[in-house]
Amino acid sequence: MALWPDPEHLLVQLGLLLLAFILTGLIGIERERRLKSAGLRTHILVGLGAALFTLVSAYGFTALGLGPTDPSRIAAQVVTGIGFVGAGVIFVNRGNVVGLTTAASIWVTAAVGMACGAGLPVLAVAGTVLHLLAVGSLPMAERMLRRTTGVTLTVRVLRGGTAVRDVLDRCAASSTKTRIDELREAPDGAALEFSIRVRGRRPEANRLVADLAEIVGVTGITALDDRAV
Repeated sequence: MALWPDPEHLLVQLGLLLLAFILTGLIGIERERRLKSAGLRTHILVGLGAALFTLVSAYGFTALGLGPTDPSRIAAQVVTGIGFVGAGVIFVNRGNVVGLTTAASIWVTAAVGMACGAGLPVLAVAGTVLHLLAVGSLPMAERMLRRTTGVTLTVRVLRGGTAVRDVLDRCAASSTKTRIDELREAPDGAALEFSIRVRGRRPEANRLVADLAEIVGVTGITALDDRAV
């Protein structure tokens, strides 16, 4: 029973593991730059784990002299188990589902790691390139197809009165997707500031800004284009 693989197989296995590290790191860098909850370390660990599980499934048991095994058994469990990791980054906030792209990214990262572990480097590289293409350029195409806009509004509201409640009511009644990210005290302490993310068709978003500006107690609105995916 040989517990140490021959040098040729060992170099191939280490090379595939290193390739998984590099490719999944590229995916993680893209998510890290966008300040997502699952960033560089998470994606590298997911990819390395998937690659290592696949290598163990393919080579580990034969090294123990157990005869022919079915490598797909462990690989199938990796596909099932990675769903629990992806589900952990998905949450719902005021009716908006957040984190689906990051969850899908984790799923693809596991697939890239498994492709490396299975000895399919060309497929792993192609999957990485296509993933980066999808998350890098397709969001712009989606906005063009939907003709939507994404902005972050900072709404300044005087203390007292019903202005705060009126802002919340207008946002809830709007046909655009809105999310209150933060309610904080203004630097001068004389007012409150809402940070509101708005996503929808441009005329509807402009209409919401106009409606908010008409509320008594709203003293200022600033808008910043939201390019995050």
